[in-house]
Amino acid sequence: MIDWNHIESTVLEKFEDELRQTKQSPKWHEEGDVYIHTMMVFNELQSLPEYQELDDNKKHILNVAALLHDIGKITNTVFENGDWHTPHHASKGSRMARELLWKDYGLCGQKELMETRETICQLIDYHSFPQNAIRKEGSTLKLHKIASNGLLAPDFSIKMLCILAKADMKGRICYEIDDALERIAYCEELAKEEGCYESCFPFPTLQTQRAFLSGRNVWKSQDLFDETWGEIIMMSGLPGTGKDTWIQKNIPDLPMVSLDVIRRENKISPNENQGTVANIAKEQAKAYLRKHQPFVWNATNITTPMRESLINLFESYNAHVRIVYLETDWKTQLERNNSREDAVPHRVIEDMFDKLVLPERFEARKVEWICF
Repeated sequence: MIDWNHIESTVLEKFEDELRQTKQSPKWHEEGDVYIHTMMVFNELQSLPEYQELDDNKKHILNVAALLHDIGKITNTVFENGDWHTPHHASKGSRMARELLWKDYGLCGQKELMETRETICQLIDYHSFPQNAIRKEGSTLKLHKIASNGLLAPDFSIKMLCILAKADMKGRICYEIDDALERIAYCEELAKEEGCYESCFPFPTLQTQRAFLSGRNVWKSQDLFDETWGEIIMMSGLPGTGKDTWIQKNIPDLPMVSLDVIRRENKISPNENQGTVANIAKEQAKAYLRKHQPFVWNATNITTPMRESLINLFESYNAHVRIVYLETDWKTQLERNNSREDAVPHRVIEDMFDKLVLPERFEARKVEWICF
């Protein structure tokens, strides 16, 4: 059971002083600092008819997302060319929210808790998209990619995202509010027309879904022929989440490319440059790929670019990819890591946690989030 009342009453305590000190561009925020804006957004959210129609759980999720949606501005606000700018504050805020909700409020270690936390993080990460969808090339594909995350976090949807975006725009003093609300309405209509407003579009097959979401020029309702020869399993998760144990229990006979094994065999510390380790691993993988041999790639794979480069490699050999992301609660994870012969230093894990982005549904043909 999630103690929503406690979370909503305390979730900003850690950031309040910094939010009050974080300035914003007067062009978009005449109301003042980020804390003032955050309170205005939270209050506007409560009055939106779409919000009032939601069930209590989704209301709580949106409440927390509204309170945390701009915490990334604390670290990412810069003064350039006579004005305040906040590049990439949404993605940074999403990672900050993940750490807060995971470590301080225990939203981890159980599937429902993980899904709830990631719904909040996805809302924060993409909260600026609805108002900008009409301006961006490829917005329809991006819309489907974002919507697909509802398959992993069932409470997440474009509808929820647009509700937060409306509150974000109404909760400020800015002359362009009406124009922004019109752009959000366009995003809503586009999502409804595309069949991905309240859930992911129902692709006929996983092959079609992967082809469409990866940007291939295919019709999204087309039943594509599966031309792949086999599956590569990519593990993902912080050290100590049980990747080796999961592999032994579920796919013990599958060949494995393990970065930990390569480090041990070559006496390379996790603190050293990992270029040599990566090159050896890729050569091992290519040998399997050339033989059309399925295998498991066992590494942390905690960032999107890291996963994307490997998936591109595997798919270039006409394999398809299944990402298996594992997590547990923070205490158990540290205990498991410390019990390993080649334990990763705590400061390294903390640094990895700061970079962690869970695999999104559009990244591969199959994506699983597992509490283990």
